[in-house]
Amino acid sequence: MAQRYDTAFKLTLQHVDVAMRELVGSAVTSWKNIEFPQVVSPRADLLGETKAGDLVHLELQSGNTKDMAIRMLEYGLASLRKYHRYPTQICLYVGERSAKMKTELRGPHLEYSFRLVDVRDLDGERLLKSGRVDDNIVGLLTRLSDQRQAVRVVVQRIRRLRQGERQSALARLVILAGLRKTLGKLVEEEARKVPILNDILDHEVIGPEIKKGIQKGIEMGELKILRRLIKKRFGSVPNWAEERLAKLSAKELEDLSVRVLDAKSIETLLK
Repeated sequence: MAQRYDTAFKLTLQHVDVAMRELVGSAVTSWKNIEFPQVVSPRADLLGETKAGDLVHLELQSGNTKDMAIRMLEYGLASLRKYHRYPTQICLYVGERSAKMKTELRGPHLEYSFRLVDVRDLDGERLLKSGRVDDNIVGLLTRLSDQRQAVRVVVQRIRRLRQGERQSALARLVILAGLRKTLGKLVEEEARKVPILNDILDHEVIGPEIKKGIQKGIEMGELKILRRLIKKRFGSVPNWAEERLAKLSAKELEDLSVRVLDAKSIETLLK
């Protein structure tokens, strides 16, 4: 997926409840370090753990890929190697076209499969009834009978959030609306009716005035992920490091996320 969609969707899925229960049958209580250096594509999208201690691997895909089954198996084996448990694996397809990827691998001594879920097949009405805005945002990508009314409801819920949460949620909504042409236009029309766009500037669907906000939303997402990795590796993040991280771009934050596992200290990571 393009970086802006990938980051926004990963952040959204880490805060959903109803959507996760539909996908894996349980809430995910913690998210794991997802760097797998031995794999050709070393960064799985999301690896979490349920309350029962089961690992869950979610991979996001916006297009049909011929080698998806091979990639999923590689991620699964990397998880087994690192955590000594094989995860339940789900590829969540969010593309515009229908999902048509091969989900099985068969060989003389190999039988492998993963679950492929088209986001449109989730229960949109149930997601909209959730008390979590992130569930509501995912719900907009499903097959809804009245999408305009659903967008109106979600925008109003975002409007009632606290300022920092409101800006982040709206940025994710605007970015993910870009996955559907008609949805992007609806979000533009409804969002313009309420005064919550002051700090969100640019999206290809909504227009050039929302660019700054989307970029900030992406940076917030990368910063949040990097901060978690640093805490996992070194403990708390000192104030001087927070100040330095706050000045970095989304690309710089993403590069640091790759390097954090090999760094000997926060000082060497941010030198």
